[in-house]
Amino acid sequence: MSDQTQLDNTPNVWRRLLVIPVIASVLVGILASGDSHDREPVSSVVTAPQPMSADEIAAAQDTGSDEVGKTVEVSMDEMLDLAEEALKATVANVDDYTARMIKQEQDRSGVLQPASECFMKVATRHPGGKPGSPLKVYMRFDSPDDVRGREVIWVENENDGKLLVREAGAIGAMMTVPLPPDGFLAMRGQRSPITEIGLTRLLEKLITRGSVDREDPSVRVFKTEGHPYDSRSLTHLRIQRSKPSGREGDFSLAELVLDRERNLVVSFRSFDWPDKETGERTLIESYEYHDLELNVGLTENDFDPANPEYTFVESKASR
Repeated sequence: MSDQTQLDNTPNVWRRLLVIPVIASVLVGILASGDSHDREPVSSVVTAPQPMSADEIAAAQDTGSDEVGKTVEVSMDEMLDLAEEALKATVANVDDYTARMIKQEQDRSGVLQPASECFMKVATRHPGGKPGSPLKVYMRFDSPDDVRGREVIWVENENDGKLLVREAGAIGAMMTVPLPPDGFLAMRGQRSPITEIGLTRLLEKLITRGSVDREDPSVRVFKTEGHPYDSRSLTHLRIQRSKPSGREGDFSLAELVLDRERNLVVSFRSFDWPDKETGERTLIESYEYHDLELNVGLTENDFDPANPEYTFVESKASR
């Protein structure tokens, strides 16, 4: 009997089990970010900024003004105060949100991955300003093309702690596959697991990193008001090192965008040290939250794979 005949005579449930390894082989790169399927794919090219020159630094030291467009040097303490204030406000005031997230980062082996974009829904761990609730995440990927249409749900402490993943296309549409968030497939091409995603965790990481550099004279911080972002005027902070720290996650330059009106960090990116031959700086990680809507009233249905707006529910033809 041929392999095809055997497969044709296989009961549906076993036939679907046979394709699990095939589906699992394409479930890589679980994290990313986006908004509308009508958008153009996000560019995978990120231009590294150049370090500020001695003249530019001198000019930044001449004034403490917050004039729009004027870059001034501030202390690490001031930057951390802004970040800590933002974290307190986020915990107190943000119960849930939706956003178009754009992400690009080196994976854990140091390989820079393509930029990705997804529409996301997040219910925070601190609704009503009271920490302790489970983090809930839904993502629908819009780019790159090889993951377009992928959907992911992760609810802390549910589904045995696993991601629920539904791939786009004929093979992926056959079933929903559960994956450990820190397992090989979920972490392939990723820097951090989905458990670390979100605005709150981004601020927490920034504060932890910055606190170590509080007394480091090789680190300087520059602030520019009036930075354009999503048709708004926000605060741009730039952290510049003059020498390597030797610590894990070291960077030569980092930039973050702070929405002071809503007390949120909406963008962070960092760059490696210059290549000895080319002088170019490689992106380490970049996270941008666009079209951010706060406290939209997300419900359990937004994180339920049975939601008819999602593709997790298997069609009758696949049963």
